Amino acid sequence: MSTSTERPHVAVFAFPFGTHAAPLLTLVQRLAVAEPNTIFSFFSTTQSNQKTFSRTKFGKNIKPYNVFDGVPEGHVFSGHPLEAVGLYLKETPNNYKKRLAEVVEDTGMEISCLLSDAFLWFSAKMAEEMGVPWVAFWTAGPTSILVHLYDMKKGKGELVDQSLNFLPGMSAIYFSDLPAELTGNLDEPFSHLLYKMGSMVPHAKAVVLNSYEELDPICVDDLQSKVQMLLNVGLFTLASPPPSYFDENGCISWLDKREASSVAYLSFGTILTPPPPELLALAEALEEKGVSFLWSLRDPTQHSLLEGFLERTSPLGKIVPWTPQIEVLKHPSVGVFVTHCGWNSVVESIAGGVPMICRPYFGDQKLNRRLITDVWQIGASVKGDIFTKKGMMGALDDVLSKKNGTKMRENIGVLKEKAMNAVGVNGRSTKNFKTLLKVVTGCEDAQ
Repeated sequence: MSTSTERPHVAVFAFPFGTHAAPLLTLVQRLAVAEPNTIFSFFSTTQSNQKTFSRTKFGKNIKPYNVFDGVPEGHVFSGHPLEAVGLYLKETPNNYKKRLAEVVEDTGMEISCLLSDAFLWFSAKMAEEMGVPWVAFWTAGPTSILVHLYDMKKGKGELVDQSLNFLPGMSAIYFSDLPAELTGNLDEPFSHLLYKMGSMVPHAKAVVLNSYEELDPICVDDLQSKVQMLLNVGLFTLASPPPSYFDENGCISWLDKREASSVAYLSFGTILTPPPPELLALAEALEEKGVSFLWSLRDPTQHSLLEGFLERTSPLGKIVPWTPQIEVLKHPSVGVFVTHCGWNSVVESIAGGVPMICRPYFGDQKLNRRLITDVWQIGASVKGDIFTKKGMMGALDDVLSKKNGTKMRENIGVLKEKAMNAVGVNGRSTKNFKTLLKVVTGCEDAQ
């Protein structure tokens, strides 16, 4: 066993659900390239690590380690969407503590910093016990973490339609836009996790976001007053070249043959698929409007619902199980992004300069939708947050029209330009990243 303690050793704790682990790995890759002498040990569940590391190349100073996911051997899932999360949470933090101790023992390298998903609030105490800094990475935007630092329980019931105009920068946000867990029962494991996170985040040495200060300056100012150090280091897709993915489904070559700003790109993240009636409504709207489309539909069981539609629209559209989304959204042929409004998708759309049609489902998605449509004015909603043929046709008309669509594209162009400036040589995000590098590695001369 080696006893070398010369190289900084950063433990990275990922939350293994949704699209949490991937952006954390993106951040770690950037840190690892900037400081190749630092070792990054990346902890997540086996399934999460296999998925997160399978489509990307990572440096020799990054190594994944698996933690127990809490699923008993032979367990048969009931189909409840949060069942796996509940089983996992019953094992935390012991699964991380046990695996971390094994890694330290095997490598002979003590931990010098703990970088974790902000959801994993117990990291604060673990870092304190080890005498190292805790850096919390929030995978969404500044507005969504800020609401977790206020008491929102009073928003239940009769106040659901009230604006949050009593909070800085949130006059366009309503109680109904907030994640259900913020006003829910704290006995629920996930609600309890978010409650504890809200109380522990102010103790982090630094809070890191894939955002930039000019995107939401009022909320950023308020958030800075509530945490020790706030570091917006994004947008990730502009700050460093994205990994090169093999375009196995020929998406880019297909887009190359389409007219500028003519294609509707549809994707709802890694865990969401609209229910069958909404899928059919989407298909009917696209077909009647005659809009070219590229549709990322991961669930193969849903393809049979659209069989006739696929045959009739084959000259216009393409449905695939996976797309290189960053490259797709940068393509000049894409004119609108139909999305669930997850933060990664939102910032990738801003980086690509593509307006959005919003159909949020849970978490911070409704809040992001409100920012998109009412604050930044770079997209449209579907009526009632449900896809109908009529509603989708209206949204397509709105975004692809010369009047409203042009204005949306102008607005998102301004946001993209500000993002580009933020990650420039003298931009705020670039300066914040250099600060983060010093905090994480402990190297004062880190560049």
